[in-house]
Amino acid sequence: MKVGILTVSDKGARGEREDRSGPAVREMIEAAGGEVVRTKIVPDEQADIRAALVAWSDEGLDLVLTTGGTGFSPRDWTPEATRAVIEREAPGLPEAMRRAGEERTPTAILSRAVAGIRGATLIVNLPGSERGVRESLAAVLPALPHAVEILKGTASECAKPPRPGGLP
Repeated sequence: MKVGILTVSDKGARGEREDRSGPAVREMIEAAGGEVVRTKIVPDEQADIRAALVAWSDEGLDLVLTTGGTGFSPRDWTPEATRAVIEREAPGLPEAMRRAGEERTPTAILSRAVAGIRGATLIVNLPGSERGVRESLAAVLPALPHAVEILKGTASECAKPPRPGGLP
C-alpha cells in the first residue's frame, strides 16, 4: 500500500517547529507493512493542502494521511480543504477516531477531522499532536487495508474482517 503523509503546520512549514506527528504516522504505517512514498509539510493554507491532496491522489497513492489543522483555531482549514477534493465521505473513520480519543482526552470530540475518497485514494485527516495521531491512527488502522482493497477492486469478501496487524 502506497501512502502519503501531509503535515499541515504554519510553524512546521517555516522550520520553526519540529514535525513529530508526521514521523509518528510513518512509524505506525511502516510497522503495519505500508510503504510511505510521499511526505510534505505545508502551511495552513487551503490551496496548499488541496494541491497536495489532488496531486497525490491523481498520482495513484492508495492512502493519504494528513496531520494537523483539524481543530477550532482560525488557521485550521484541513477538513474544508479535504472536503473540496473528495468525491465521497467516509464518516465512520473520523467517528471512530473521536470515540477512541475521547476515552483518554475528553476534548478529542472537538476534532473536525474528515475522511473520504478521491478516485481510488482514501484521504484521512488526523490530529496535529503526536499523541492524537497515535491514538487516532491506532483506532482506524485495522480497517484501512480492507478499505484500500475495496477501492482497488481487490477485496474478495466485504463481510470478512480485515487481516489483523498488517497492510496489503
